[in-house]
Amino acid sequence: MKNDLAAELEFFVLIARHGNLSAAARALDITPPAATKRLSQMESRLGVRLVNRTTRRISLTSEGETYLSHATRILAQLREMEDAVSSSSSELRGPLRVNATLGFGRTTIAPLVSEFARLHPHVEVQVELTDRPVDLVDGGFDMAIRFGALPDQRLNARCLMSNRRFLCASPLYLAQYGTPATLADLAHHRCILHRQNDDAYGIWRFMHEQHNEVMKVQGTLSSNDGDIVLGWALDGHGILIRSEWDLAKYLESGRLKVVLPEFNLPSADLFVYYAGRLNQTARARAFIDFLVERFRRENLSEQTTG
Repeated sequence: MKNDLAAELEFFVLIARHGNLSAAARALDITPPAATKRLSQMESRLGVRLVNRTTRRISLTSEGETYLSHATRILAQLREMEDAVSSSSSELRGPLRVNATLGFGRTTIAPLVSEFARLHPHVEVQVELTDRPVDLVDGGFDMAIRFGALPDQRLNARCLMSNRRFLCASPLYLAQYGTPATLADLAHHRCILHRQNDDAYGIWRFMHEQHNEVMKVQGTLSSNDGDIVLGWALDGHGILIRSEWDLAKYLESGRLKVVLPEFNLPSADLFVYYAGRLNQTARARAFIDFLVERFRRENLSEQTTG
C-alpha cells in the first residue's frame, strides 16, 4: 500500500498532467466530486491555492508549480529507491508506461508486450497508442517507440531497426497511367497522401546525387492512417510513400512495385527513446533490451531468408 503522502503527490501530478480534474478522476477511477474534494483538502492542509479553476481546465498557481516540481522529483526518487532495493530480486516488478504509434503499436508492439509479460508477470505494462509524439516527462511515460527523426534531441535513444522509404504503386495503376521516369512526372500522377503530424501537406522530399529535390504532389485520396493509404495503393489508386517494413511482403508478392528507386527519401528508422538513464528503472531497461534483442533477431532472420 502506498502511503498517504506518495498517493497525494501522484494525485497532484495527474492533475497537472491532464490539466483537468475530470480526466484525473477517470485515471484514478474516482468521481469528479471526489477529486475536487481531495484537491480542496490538500489546499486546506497546505494553506495555499495550488490551482486556478475554470469550467474546462485548470492552471497551476506559482505555489502549485513549486509543489509539482518537488512532487515529480520525490516520486522519481521513491521509484529509484524501490528499484534499487528490489534489484537484488530476480523478479521485475512495478509499472511500465510505453507509448507507440497507432498501427505499428497494434500490429507489432502489442505482441512483443505480450511476450515480455509472460517473462515478467509482475511488471504492470501500460501501452498508450497515439499518432502524435508525446512529452515523455509530462505524459509520465518511461519510453516511446517511434519511426523517423527524434522529436527532441535532448532525449536518449536506441535504434531498433533501420527502415528505408520508397515510392510505390500497384501494377494495375502503372499499367493504366504509366510509370514515372523523372520526379517532374509525379506532377501528372495521382499521388496518395499520408497526413502525418504537422508535415507540409503534399510536399515530398528526395535526395539524388547529393542534391535535395522537393516535389509538390497532388491526389484525391489522403488519410492520417497508414493502413488506409496502403490499402488504397494496393487497390490501384495511385503512388504512395511507404517504408520497407510495410512494403516487404507486397514487393515480394508483386502486388506493389517500387517507383523511381534512384531517388532516396528520408529514412524512417525505428527508435525507442527515453528521458535518461539516471532515474530509469530496471524494468524499463529490461524492456528496452528486450526490444533491441527481438528486432535484432527479426533483422537477422530476414537477412538469412532474403
